Amino acid sequence: MTTAHQDITQLGALDLSRAIHSKQVSCREVMQATLAQVDRLNPQSNAIVSRVDSASLLTQADERDAQLARGESMGWLHGIPQAIKDLANVQGLRTSLGSPLMKDFVATEDGLLAQRMKGAGAIVIGKTNTPEFGLGSHTFNEVFGPTRNAWDPGKSAGGSSGGAGVALAQRMLSVADGSDFMGSLRNPAGWNHVFGLRPSQGRVPMQPATDVFIAQMGTEGPMGRHVRDLAMLLSTQAGAHPLCPLSLTGDPQAFAAPLDADMRGQRVGWLGDLQGYLPMEDGILDICQSALGSFADMGCRVDEARLGMPPEQIWQTWLVWRQALVGPRVAPFLIKPANREHIKPEALWEHDQSLQLTGAQLMAASAARTRFLATMVELFKSFDVLAIPVSQVWPFDVDMRWPQTVAGRPMDTYHRWMEVVIYATLAGLPAISVPAGWGANGLPMGLQLIGKPQGELALLQLAHAYEMANRVMLAQTPPGV
Repeated sequence: MTTAHQDITQLGALDLSRAIHSKQVSCREVMQATLAQVDRLNPQSNAIVSRVDSASLLTQADERDAQLARGESMGWLHGIPQAIKDLANVQGLRTSLGSPLMKDFVATEDGLLAQRMKGAGAIVIGKTNTPEFGLGSHTFNEVFGPTRNAWDPGKSAGGSSGGAGVALAQRMLSVADGSDFMGSLRNPAGWNHVFGLRPSQGRVPMQPATDVFIAQMGTEGPMGRHVRDLAMLLSTQAGAHPLCPLSLTGDPQAFAAPLDADMRGQRVGWLGDLQGYLPMEDGILDICQSALGSFADMGCRVDEARLGMPPEQIWQTWLVWRQALVGPRVAPFLIKPANREHIKPEALWEHDQSLQLTGAQLMAASAARTRFLATMVELFKSFDVLAIPVSQVWPFDVDMRWPQTVAGRPMDTYHRWMEVVIYATLAGLPAISVPAGWGANGLPMGLQLIGKPQGELALLQLAHAYEMANRVMLAQTPPGV
């Protein structure tokens, strides 16, 4: 790759947008640089799948250049290559969901996320890899295979937005979409040294959707190497939609404003391992506490915080909700009994567990979830943001399905090792994963910052200040990039 191409791929999305609109680079040059980077790095990492034909992409880039020559711009993503997570529909591309049963399904129209990103000028070059049905924070499936960590190809990329996280870290994308139910934006961000934001419940409406009233715990959202890029993408993804009656009505352009703010006096509550409740592999708490030092240096006050509800009770509440929401997603694929042999055992477990749930159990879990939100709101009277590691384990071997033990404690479900991410989800709160640095093993780790209800802007401002204070650490790139 030429130096000019490398310079282009190193740019963040907003810097790239400015370069395109000021005609320092053409959309064709950006597309050529992007495709060269993908050709060079993707064969090993397997982050981007269902690639669009290069000739077609260059033609689209030329059309964007012609628009600029006429003084026309579609928006801030004009001419910027994007790959959409393989759980979301893009017209003319496969939506495999990572499932052999869906490997030949081609979407006939764009989902809302793709509509909004294309409407801002993005050119879709393919999809980003995801685990089967998006289940489990380890990106592997029987359609495309595993996605490998950007920093160590022998390790997991996390998930379910693992393809997006790796594509960002390896400079194949300048900004990316993802989605998050149980840390699916936050975990791969932490494991690949980028930022990932899980928005507030309802901030980014999802369409098409089979249910828009109850299934509110999964949400799409943005990922990026820079907080301002992530915030700008949120401004494109967010905004109420008439088919999503619980979507938030706030003006999404609030996230496009400058993020500079004085952080002095901000109160950060450190949850740590919940007083020993959460097993953590060695070094994770240390590196996250080290990252917390940046907030103290900015004038924030960092103190220990405690959840106001027993963590095991929160977990049992979580299990009911997750099974109630995930089981029905798997159910349509089991109308044909023969399909069971083509569905991974973890998805079958979710489905089979959900068949045992009653309406009374779900309502009891909803009441418990309501109480948990009340305890979090009470906690935010003492703190402006809560901090906790993004993962309980370091990136593990790419050939492992999931960790059977954490710090010597056995895991009783395939996702118990991700328990640390459930608190923001269950309460419907925004949470961002910020890079915390590397362990002695050379692997990245992230720190979660959980914001107040509908508090994305304040959370983004704090994360931006953290980024500005850690520019040298954050500028480091994976080997070979």
